[in-house]
Amino acid sequence: MGSQDNGGIPVVDFANWSADGPPEKKQAIASQLAKACQNVGFVYIVNHRIPHRKVEEAFAWSQKLFELKQEEKMLAPHPPGHVVHRGYSWPGLEKVSNSMGDEEDPNLATKLRQVSDIKESYEIGSDDYVDQPNVWLPGHVLPGFREFMSDFYWDSWENAKMILQAMAIGIGLDDQDHFLRYHSGHENQLRLLHYPPVPATDLEKQSMTRMDAHSDWGSITMLLQDDCGGLQIENPNKAGEFMDAKPIQDAIVLNVGDLLQRWSNDVLKSSLHRVTLPPRQDRYIGDNRLTRARYSIPYFVSPIGKSIIETLPSCVNGENPAKYDPVNWDEYRLMRGSMQYQS
Repeated sequence: MGSQDNGGIPVVDFANWSADGPPEKKQAIASQLAKACQNVGFVYIVNHRIPHRKVEEAFAWSQKLFELKQEEKMLAPHPPGHVVHRGYSWPGLEKVSNSMGDEEDPNLATKLRQVSDIKESYEIGSDDYVDQPNVWLPGHVLPGFREFMSDFYWDSWENAKMILQAMAIGIGLDDQDHFLRYHSGHENQLRLLHYPPVPATDLEKQSMTRMDAHSDWGSITMLLQDDCGGLQIENPNKAGEFMDAKPIQDAIVLNVGDLLQRWSNDVLKSSLHRVTLPPRQDRYIGDNRLTRARYSIPYFVSPIGKSIIETLPSCVNGENPAKYDPVNWDEYRLMRGSMQYQS
């Protein structure tokens, strides 16, 4: 595992991982993963299980989607409010922040929206998850899109299962399937993201944003990103300072979510991150420094809706007493999502 050339973000290689493989090889990889998630909260995963060909196809489909006419994309609109998170969100609809959703200020959501997020997204889940029904484009608008993305959703879940097993081993649980028992795969979310070109000065003056600093709510997030750059994570050694998560070809950027931090009693770290200006000057166009378009594909892994998440006993001791009350995942995600989409 190395971090010298990656801005302090470790790299973990899963080439030798096999669910039924030699325990010593699994333990070595799992220990590296847990250490990275304890210290930084972010890690690059290389030699994962999502084929390179499928990753390239996913980005190609994402670009085709966002190149559609606006009226065509609006044939699959995100439902009103924050309860169902599926379909197409146009620029400015969603506002990402680190608000918990339980603040007392009744005007906070409006205040946060004084600076808009300039991005568009499309949310996809399991077709069998009745609480979050998919909002698909009509088949004739983008033939083959639904079929590919449905398969890619489950390809991503297979990779996530491997990581959840490694995480359990890495923090010392006897059962490598402990976290898996709380996850069915149906409650996850595949998100296609497009950050269109904007003048760099607008981001520098903060008259608009790409995505403000925030943490993710769920168990883990796996991110595929193009080579544009712009993702930053908070420096674990200096609050308020951010460092670049530079794109690494064929790597997944993995981060711990708030729920897993609670679960592990802060043993694992859920870190703030944001999307801002690309760090490389060749990612700008023209005299007005128009940013290049950025595409990314996060996959958010969440437990079964009614799950009650309690601090793991093995993560509690005299020096590290339990910090969190048990939480119902459905109630928690609805609270956290209440600030992102206005009803």
